[in-house]
Amino acid sequence: MAIRLGDTAPDFEQDSSIGRIRFHEWAGDAWVVLFSHPADFTPICTTELGLTAKLKPEFDKRGVKAIALSVDPVDSHRGWIEDIEQTQSAVVGFPIIADADRKVSELYDMIHPGQSTTVTVRSVFIVDPKKTVRLILTYPLNVGRNFDEILRAIDALQLVDSHTVATPGNWRDGDEVVIPASIQDEAVLKANYPKGYRTLRPYLRLTPQPNK
Repeated sequence: MAIRLGDTAPDFEQDSSIGRIRFHEWAGDAWVVLFSHPADFTPICTTELGLTAKLKPEFDKRGVKAIALSVDPVDSHRGWIEDIEQTQSAVVGFPIIADADRKVSELYDMIHPGQSTTVTVRSVFIVDPKKTVRLILTYPLNVGRNFDEILRAIDALQLVDSHTVATPGNWRDGDEVVIPASIQDEAVLKANYPKGYRTLRPYLRLTPQPNK
């Protein structure tokens, strides 16, 4: 069955570049970005893992752990990590799952036969500390991911979890946010949005980001 938003991220135990991992135990109380790669020693994947390594301070600020996956074995991962670090000038400080038996790839529906029957597409699963799947992105084999968007999405998810707001299209940290249309009581509006708000339509009201 396909994994959907709101589902509990399936747990698994699998080998990785840092040893055997049980996913839920490894994740702990952190947010997680689980992302798959078609194969080791490939150009797009090498740049993506380099980007992830360089973004570690940004992930750390948000309480996020990154974990990658490829269907190649551990020894291949370790050799590839040396290439990534040399060519991308970054230290790979996160694990790469060695999914040689495709167990995790099949569990998370990462192999799409229309793209390939043997390797994964570029899947992204953002999982919150309760192990709930909050966002899913899927890219084809020949298109690299936008990691700025992954960070932006995490910012949005964490904001809407902590405040009664939603984020408009192209929202970035610091921009105005949307007041849910379900909130109409004036006393509640004043209490929840002390910075005030702009009403463009009864269903479209914008307020300054509350945690700024």
